[in-house]
Amino acid sequence: MPKELERDLGLFSVLAISIGAMVGSGIFILPALALKMAGPAVILAYILAALVVLPAALSKAEMATAMPEAGGTYLYIERGMGPLLGTIAGIGTWFALSFKGALALVGGVPYLLWYFELPIKPVALALAAILILVNLLGAKQTGRLQVGIVAIMLAAMIWFVGGSAGSLQVASFDGFFASGAGGILEATGFVFVSYAGVTKIASVAEEIEDPDRVIPRGMIWSLGFTTLLYVLVVIVIVGVDPSGIVGSNTPVADVAEATMSAPGVAAVVVAAMLALISTANAGLLSSSRYPFAMSRDDLAPPTFATVSDRFGTPVTAITLTGLVMLALIAFVPIMSIAKLASAFQILVFVLINVALVAFRESDIAYDPSYRSPLYPWMQGFGVVGGLLLLTQMGLVPMVGAIVIIVGSVGWYFAYAHRNVSREGAVTDAIRRGIDQRAVEETRSVCHDAADSDVLVALTEETSAAAEERLLDVAVPLADAGDGTVTVVQFDQVPDQTPLSYAETTLSEADQVFEERTAALAEAADVPIEYGEIVSHDVERAIANVADVHGYDLVVVDESGPTFTEGLSDVIMGPNRSFDVLGVDAGRLDDSDRLALVDDGGPFDPLKVRIANALAIDRDATVEFVHGIAPDATDERQTSIEEYHAELADLCAVPTESVIVESDDDAAALSRVARDADLTVVADAGGAILRDGPGDEIAKQGGALVLHPGGNGEPGLLGRVLERFVY
Repeated sequence: MPKELERDLGLFSVLAISIGAMVGSGIFILPALALKMAGPAVILAYILAALVVLPAALSKAEMATAMPEAGGTYLYIERGMGPLLGTIAGIGTWFALSFKGALALVGGVPYLLWYFELPIKPVALALAAILILVNLLGAKQTGRLQVGIVAIMLAAMIWFVGGSAGSLQVASFDGFFASGAGGILEATGFVFVSYAGVTKIASVAEEIEDPDRVIPRGMIWSLGFTTLLYVLVVIVIVGVDPSGIVGSNTPVADVAEATMSAPGVAAVVVAAMLALISTANAGLLSSSRYPFAMSRDDLAPPTFATVSDRFGTPVTAITLTGLVMLALIAFVPIMSIAKLASAFQILVFVLINVALVAFRESDIAYDPSYRSPLYPWMQGFGVVGGLLLLTQMGLVPMVGAIVIIVGSVGWYFAYAHRNVSREGAVTDAIRRGIDQRAVEETRSVCHDAADSDVLVALTEETSAAAEERLLDVAVPLADAGDGTVTVVQFDQVPDQTPLSYAETTLSEADQVFEERTAALAEAADVPIEYGEIVSHDVERAIANVADVHGYDLVVVDESGPTFTEGLSDVIMGPNRSFDVLGVDAGRLDDSDRLALVDDGGPFDPLKVRIANALAIDRDATVEFVHGIAPDATDERQTSIEEYHAELADLCAVPTESVIVESDDDAAALSRVARDADLTVVADAGGAILRDGPGDEIAKQGGALVLHPGGNGEPGLLGRVLERFVY
């Protein structure tokens, strides 16, 4: 059993960690840069950013009470959306928080230069080393440090706001909306990272006392308080002298110098240093828990889950995170990557909102003590708002985020993929949604279909036995839908022979066809019409007749002389209005067991209807057969069993559920198919992302091969989803 972290962080420590993580670069560095983008409307940008952050904060608060474990964002996305997206979120957020912590230290040092001539990078490196040591000593020491830092910083900022408010100039707010919506949204995305600290509480949830009460209060209270503080400070910065602040490395100190006494300026400088140090401290504390949590889930090497016996902290994870932060300070122009950190935070917050929906909608055990209000509208607003801000971040941050995503995917498949066999709640929810939609479509096809007319397409070479076999299939299908059967013999003549001449000539084969079809029609339970059509191109004629006369299904002899080489693109063309059923079996009289075989997803509804109708006609049993991998999750197997049970309720014959475990689905399902009297399969037809075992099973014989019409196939997104969840 892995060692657990000590629960010793109370509400004040949690508030201090969250506020300290937010009140840093968001006040002391970013306002001067955001002024270039939005002008005085930068005030509105901070408010909008807080509104977009709120849904993710509420979602995280709910999930944290259900899963009060270390890891935060990574943990919820991994549990909600699966190990792959969890790996992306874990690695990406780890880097983003490291960037933000390094940015806070490098951005804080210029405030020291207000009084001292010191080199920026060496001082920043020294401060980072001290913070690494403090984090190694334990979360309690970290929480106490945060409380002290935040208390001093807040006192100084209240002094700043109160001391500077009397110097505000109304004229400074002229042209408030001059930058337009584009400038405001750009600034909103830029300052978004200022609020990322609100969810850092969740990443240390395993170390929080009474998490059910403390976590939601800590997130909501700290977000509300920080938003108010940001707005007041930015109003002062804009209202005093915005033209002199744009681009400044120390905007708050510059304003304080113009409006406050020397002690007030000193207090602001000290507050800036403490705030930025607390941001870096909270960033190091929370980001180090990502490799720790990923290691416990086998997505990272076991060494990152090592907890010190002496200090109770994840030593290796903190050390690695600290080294990354030191490297960033020493070698990377952090300011140029600030947008990257913000962009990835937006993306992660979008995923957090989606993960909550996945937990709520899936059947995975999920019992939070706190629930987000206004679900799911709150989460929908967070997703739409986040995606809108992402479009305003520019090319470089988006490319950088893509690089991190690609690298995370590479790590997952190189290391983590072989260690895990979990799936996320969203996978289960999407799969169940697809299954349920398939059940409803099957219900409609099986029970609500009326006037289902069937075309049986023959040629002059079709034997009497083959025609009888095709009618053995077509008649029960038409009867189930109160439809009719039309048998057409398509006679092909050379291109040089006029069709008018061929149509007037009744051959001996034509007479034999009409006589035997008339006899078969008398014994059938449905109306059967028959006739001949002369054509230069048989398959084009079949397609034209099916389209013009509105036939739902065309039944052909799959192994007959015309179709031995497979159905042509003429019949199998895209967006055709009819389905084709190829019969590649002997007589069906002794078919007591009909098997429907896995299509790589839910069964095509028409397959179920075909099997049900034939089983009714022959008093047979229908077997629903699906293949799964040996390491498939319990949720996967349960969802198949429930799907089969719902299909059984739609059928009027006895049914059985067969789940085959094998690494090679096609081979295993082929073996099962050989044991059945008749197998109904679907032909993927080379469609993108569809690779059911229909082709291999059809080669064995004894099969009905359904070639679904193009209009019945799911779109590309649907096929991608099916491949992902099945």
